[in-house]
Order: sequence, then structure tokens, then C-alpha cells
Amino acid sequence: MDPLVLVSIVGIVLLFFVWLIPVRLWVAALASGVLIGPLAFVAMRIRSVSPRAIMPPLITCRKAGLDVSVSDIQRHHLAGGNVNNVIRGYISANRAKIPLTFSQAREIDLAGRNVSEAVANTVAPKVIDAPAPQQGKVWFDAVAKDGIQLKVKARITVRVNLERLVGGATEETVIARVGEGIVSGIGSAATYKEVLKQPDIITRRLLERGLDSGTAFDILSIDIADIDVGKNVGANLQVSQAQADKEIAQARAEEKRSMEVAREQEMRALEEEMRAKVQEARAEVPKAMAEAFHSGALTLMDYYNLKNIMADTQMRDAIATSQGADADDEANGLRV
Repeated sequence: MDPLVLVSIVGIVLLFFVWLIPVRLWVAALASGVLIGPLAFVAMRIRSVSPRAIMPPLITCRKAGLDVSVSDIQRHHLAGGNVNNVIRGYISANRAKIPLTFSQAREIDLAGRNVSEAVANTVAPKVIDAPAPQQGKVWFDAVAKDGIQLKVKARITVRVNLERLVGGATEETVIARVGEGIVSGIGSAATYKEVLKQPDIITRRLLERGLDSGTAFDILSIDIADIDVGKNVGANLQVSQAQADKEIAQARAEEKRSMEVAREQEMRALEEEMRAKVQEARAEVPKAMAEAFHSGALTLMDYYNLKNIMADTQMRDAIATSQGADADDEANGLRV
């Protein structure tokens, strides 16, 4: 065989061996006390797992005195987890003597939570502003029984509960519950002065309600950071109610006036109708008299007598009217 061909074959085999088994990582693992055979690297290559993503976290974990198998790290890597983040959180929990298994750390990471941050917030409690600035709300608004509005800001000190971190509610839920409790507490106060005098009345009630139930946190304390007096909502509501009552009364008065106007128009129409009937009746009188003359029931003398009686009646009415007017004038003169 040609020596050049032989050298080429040997070189290709060596390159393949170096690619298949990273010698530097293998030596570093052995030097760190991680006993791993070359077949383990071959298995990683077969599973399409990069040894550079597995070995450094494994070495770090073993140097920290924690026993984590290569297969556990490979499974987490193949599941799409962040191996470095899990190892850092697992080591931090062990140093802080927090009960956290590697399996729990994997579940937290696969649930989309940051294991290192969760462990850090377990060791050092976290302070949450309520309402949260990113929600675009500055105050919790509530109204006491006397109608005075109060504006409140709160600070919630929480500690992450690793056992409830997977599936537990987030900070938004805690803020919402605290806001609801603040509104309820202020609304049950007789006057706003009670709340200003003792703001801890609200916080005590909040802590007694167990607002951290079902969340990923344990609430350590709730403090009223700021409280301010707002509008007199009760007075504004009374003014609005009075204005509404006034408009209703005006509407009813207008409705009644419209009904009276309509009634007046009806009476005028009825009056015109009666006048038309009178005129119609008067038109029948000459016809009746003509028929009476024609039938002989009424003679000419009877007619003149009737006219004389009517004239006498009109004269008496005129005399009575003039006398009544003179009497009124005399009475008015006596009063003057």
C-alpha cells in the first residue's frame, strides 16, 4: 500500500476519533473526579448531544460535591432545558441548605421558570410594588363609608415557595389579591380618618386572609407605602343624584303641562262643536215656527205675544244688570 494513502487513512481515523471523543473534555473530567468512559461520548454523539453542553455543567456539579448522573443531564438537555441554569440553581440551593432535588430543579426549568432566580428569591425575599408600575396604574382607589376616596400604594415582601413554583400563580395574582383586599378594607371602614390613623388595620386583614394560597410565593409582610386623600365621592354622587332628580321633576312637569295644553285644546274644540250645535238648533227655530203657522198651531197673535214676552225679559235683564253695576260702584266708593 502506498505510504501516502496509509498516512491519509490514519489521519482520517484520528480526526474521527478526536471528533467522536473530545480528549480535552475527557481529561478534564477525569482530573475533576468524573469517571466517564469513551463509550459515553460515543453515546452522546449517537444521540446528537454535544459533549461541550454536558460535560462542563457535570464537572461543576461534581466539584460542588453533588451527585448528578450524566444521563440525567442528557435527558434534561434533550428535553430542551437550560442545563447551566439548572446546575447553578441546584448548587445555590444546596449551599443555602434549601431542600431542592435535581428532579425538582428540572421541573421548574421546564415549566419556564428561572431556577437560579427562584433560589435567590428564596434566600433573599423579594419586594413587589402594588400596583405594579408596568400595569400603568399608580394607586389603588377605594372609598370609605363616609364617601371619601383614599389612594393607597403598598409593598409586598414575598419569598418564593419552590414546592409551589410549578403551577403556582405569578406576581400579578398576588398584586390583584392585595388590591382587592385594600379596596375591601377601606370600604368597610366607617370613616377615612380611621384608615389614616391606623393603616395597619388593612394589612392585618390582608395577612389573615391567606392571599398567598395557590401562588408561587409566601407573603411575609404587606406594608402601606403611601396613602392619600382623594375626592369626596359621596358628595359628588349626591350632587349627581340631585341633578338627576331635578331633571326628572322637570320632565314630569313638562309632561303635565303638555297634557294640560292638550286638554285645553280639546275643550276649545268641544266648545266650537257646541256652538255649531247651537247654531244648528237656532236654524231649526224658523222652520219650526213656519211649520206651526202652516199647521195653525201658532197664530199671529201668539207670535206677537211671544215677542213681547221676550222683549220684556230682555228689558228686565238689562235693568237688573245696570242696578247690579251701580250697587258695585257704590260699594267700591264706600270702601274707598
